[in-house]
Formats: sequence, C-alpha cells, structure tokens
Amino acid sequence: MAASVSPAPPNIPSSPMRTYVLRLTPGQDVRQQLLASVQAHQIQAATMVTGVGSLTTVRLRLANQAEATEYKGHFEVVSLVGTLSVNGSHLHLAVADSTGRTIGGHLVDGNLVYTTMELVIGVLEKLDFRREPDPVSTYQELVVYPTERKTKKTRSATTPRP
Repeated sequence: MAASVSPAPPNIPSSPMRTYVLRLTPGQDVRQQLLASVQAHQIQAATMVTGVGSLTTVRLRLANQAEATEYKGHFEVVSLVGTLSVNGSHLHLAVADSTGRTIGGHLVDGNLVYTTMELVIGVLEKLDFRREPDPVSTYQELVVYPTERKTKKTRSATTPRP
C-alpha cells in the first residue's frame, strides 16, 4: 500500500513585534485615533493586541449590512481586533451594554470614548499589509508581503571622512 503524501504547509510569514500603547480620553473617536497613529508612525503592518474601555456612542457596520448602525448609552468594549496599515485597515469591535447584551461588527468612525480607551498595537516590522481585489469575495482583501529592505549606504574605503 502506497503512503499518502501530504501537501506542503502554506508559507506563513512571521515577524518580530514592537508595540505602541495609546490611551484615549472622553469624546475621542476610536477609529480616527487609531488611523491617525498608523499614519503618524507610517505603520505598514500591525495588529490590535488589545483594546478595552468604554464608549457612549457605538457605530458598527453589522454583518451583511451596507450602512452603519448607531447605538447611544454606556458600553464596555469587550473586544477590539483586526489589522492596521497605511495601506488599509480592517477592524472589528464588540461591546456590551449594562445588561450584558453584546453586539459586534466592523468598526467605523463615530465610536466615542466615555471614560477611557486603552489600546495596544503590535507592529510587525518585517511585514507589509496591503489590500488587493480578491476574485472570489470581490472585496479588497489582505495580502501580506515581506517589507522591502532599505539598503544602508556604505562608505567606501577611499571616501574621506568629513
């Protein structure tokens, strides 16, 4: 009986991770602050390590809905996950109300901090996240590339020092 041959495992890119920590204050917009930080630091690839806090306004694009739904009240953030990049981000938020009822969906603009929001972003320095059209889903989906190495200019032995 012939032994079956397993296909080779997929190439799974990896990278060391550096972290940034943000604390947002009352009234700040969670998504806008995250994206501003990504732009300010020119982050090519990152993930949400954790996000906890409280919100007074929650705006989510729920599953299979074209428009965002807004909720007003006091909500605890129970999960904030996703990928971040100057090339496009994809974030999901789950919150619970005072009865423990939990809702979640795509994070859009308009999620306003109530008392605080603590965010830890993990930057994957050796990767570059990009959004490219996917022929199956027809959406802009995540494609991961290795970062392009920046070559250091080396001084030749004959170049005089300043």
